[in-house]
Amino acid sequence: MSPEQMTPRERRAAISLAGIFATRMLGLFLILPVFALYAEDLKGVTPTLVGVAIGIYGLTQALFQIPFGMLSDRLGRKPVIVAGLLLFAAGSAIAAMADSITGVIIGRTLQGSGAVAAAIMALAADLTREEHRPKAMAVIGMTIGVSFLVAMVAGPVLDGWIGVPGIFWLTAALALAGAIILLGAVPTPVSSRVHRDTEAVPKQFRQVLADAQLLRLDFGILVLHLVLTAGFVVIPLALRDAGLVSTDHWQLYLPVMMIAMAGALPFIILAEKKRLMKPIVVGGIALLGLSEIGLVFLHDSFWSLAVLMGFFFTAFNLMEALMPSLIAKTAPVQSKGTAMGVYSSSQFLGAFIGGAAGGSLYGQFGPSGVFFFCAILLAAWWLLAVTMEEPRYLASAMINVGPLDSVRAAEMETEFSRIDGVEEVYLGLDDGIAYLRIDNTKLKPAELDRFSS
Repeated sequence: MSPEQMTPRERRAAISLAGIFATRMLGLFLILPVFALYAEDLKGVTPTLVGVAIGIYGLTQALFQIPFGMLSDRLGRKPVIVAGLLLFAAGSAIAAMADSITGVIIGRTLQGSGAVAAAIMALAADLTREEHRPKAMAVIGMTIGVSFLVAMVAGPVLDGWIGVPGIFWLTAALALAGAIILLGAVPTPVSSRVHRDTEAVPKQFRQVLADAQLLRLDFGILVLHLVLTAGFVVIPLALRDAGLVSTDHWQLYLPVMMIAMAGALPFIILAEKKRLMKPIVVGGIALLGLSEIGLVFLHDSFWSLAVLMGFFFTAFNLMEALMPSLIAKTAPVQSKGTAMGVYSSSQFLGAFIGGAAGGSLYGQFGPSGVFFFCAILLAAWWLLAVTMEEPRYLASAMINVGPLDSVRAAEMETEFSRIDGVEEVYLGLDDGIAYLRIDNTKLKPAELDRFSS
């Protein structure tokens, strides 16, 4: 709860790591709006394999993200991140040179295996003080939304200039640029340790996976990214069939995404400020479902596509912003990193299932089959959301209290619990950190400052 600002070193770490994160996310997102059209000319192509090629990165990302984070605890953050970026660059190069759908699938699989998100978050935690870590994480997290917006517009433009192979070469170059930024601009931490707020802790998996409320959110993010990825198996084709030339698709994506971001923002603010999280989440899922139902019947009209995509991406942006907040509010204060790790893995697994299922359904039933399948899954998610518990509107805080023995930890825990506004406390004996859940409407920050070492 220090009043100090972030140090120049902390700011440099946050901005540099955000840049690395952005280059990698751009590499994953840039082909989404263009690949389905490009793949039609590849050897051995089938609709199912097109979907697999789009989503396969999610499978390897889900499998390796948490292990890469744990490996960085042993081998060091930078070596693991560099290795992941080199894997991503190698996968991009393989996909760029492939003339068959199988070759692209191999490249995309390798792209996903360079799963460095958890290691990047852990490095950010190493380089920032507990009081300022949420700011660094927010800067890094913002890059995901910005990268997605840029990719939706830049993908079709770049396709017209350099083609999809050129985009893959560009993503390889971006990954190498990320490695250069890491080695040249990101400070090297004096020491690394496990951070419960950003990393998965193996002994906490059982607790997190047994929590029904967290599992609802994991299922929700899986469905959200399943629906997104399945949609991009068919939406580029639907836009072309509706009369929009592929290189002009950005002319639709740009206004749709800008309007969607502006439309979601007031509801994000209302959800947090007015404590309307649950009803707005339920409404957002309903809007996603209604958009998919509309696409079942109206996907062959340009203006219908434009309107329904606007509704879909408004709800999508809303859910992308609120779901991590729900995880943070729901997870036990000492298990936030583990809960976020499972949540992120569920997100990537959803991308894989969405690509594979979307391609298969498109081959058998056409676009309507894909959109109908998505609507059914969204209905299931809506039912789970309706019955979820109202979230606690509490913030998280961390204080470095220094080395503790068990006796002093018990005493300090009692002292924390007596402060008005401290609703939950966990003292980490191994890291000397107090993990708190606080009510900012009651708490006086100065009461916590005396505990900081």
